[in-house]
Amino acid sequence: MQERLDTLINTTVTGLGYDLWGYEYRPQTESALLRIFIDSDQGITVDDCGRVSNQLSASLDVEDLIPVAYILEVSSPGIDRVLFIPEHYARYVGKHIKVRTRLPVEKRRNFVGKLQAVNDSHIFMEVEGTVFEIPYDIIDRGRVVLDIRPQRKGGKHA
Repeated sequence: MQERLDTLINTTVTGLGYDLWGYEYRPQTESALLRIFIDSDQGITVDDCGRVSNQLSASLDVEDLIPVAYILEVSSPGIDRVLFIPEHYARYVGKHIKVRTRLPVEKRRNFVGKLQAVNDSHIFMEVEGTVFEIPYDIIDRGRVVLDIRPQRKGGKHA
């Protein structure tokens, strides 16, 4: 089912001219949540989200891939975007991110700090002066952290 869902979502989103940033599928016993993140070089509008939602909803109903009632959400990744794949993490090396893991790494599951480096299997995050090596396969969720500190002249933070 997962492979068919991947194909349907990717085909629908790209067929409408958008990039699929990623998606989350959270099945429950009696319902499910399907959250799709789309992107484009021109940005994403509410109309874009509606277009993808309508088309995807119709395709999901025809294919009957989700066996329970579901909620479909379509949005842009936003500026505090969720990171799904290694290539996403690689784009944000040197930036602050927030990561939650399914299993503890050095007795922690929540990390907020600077992404130092990435490779094929791990990310390396500096948190409070300590660098943690976190395998991709135990990351539950990664997200870019907004830096909203005021700017001084010359682009330096206050």
